[in-house]
Amino acid sequence: MKREIPIKSFAISLFILRARADTFEVILMRRRGSTLADEWCQVAGGIEHGETAWQAALREAYEETGLTLNTLYSADICEQFYEADRDAITLTPVFVAYAAPDCRVRLNDEHSEFRWMTFEEAANLLPFSGQRSTLEHIKREFADRRPNPLLEIRAAR
Repeated sequence: MKREIPIKSFAISLFILRARADTFEVILMRRRGSTLADEWCQVAGGIEHGETAWQAALREAYEETGLTLNTLYSADICEQFYEADRDAITLTPVFVAYAAPDCRVRLNDEHSEFRWMTFEEAANLLPFSGQRSTLEHIKREFADRRPNPLLEIRAAR
């Protein structure tokens, strides 16, 4: 009998954009600690008991950046990757939010620094190809054009 690899979905991924001149920037943060130490990443984190994925995205954004986000979208994509320590395939729903151009970021202790950057700069810093592919999708669907209003999560308001 063949063994199946489990598929898990227990975390979220959130890319926060802000308008800058005639384009958008994305925020990345440098991780500290034992998991992905010194790597640049978007907002990410686990979904807590009783919480929806989109609620987790808003909570994680506030915990990691201090930002309260009013407009949240499903990115209409999931990151997927294999985790050897869990011997499982992880599917992570991706969200996109827009921050005010003059927002003030306050990092928590999970990160040592942050930068607002162009999509190209961010792609050069993200460590995984899945993140870079997701970033390309977000640029195409949320920066280069107006997002589909059907993807807005109105309950987040």
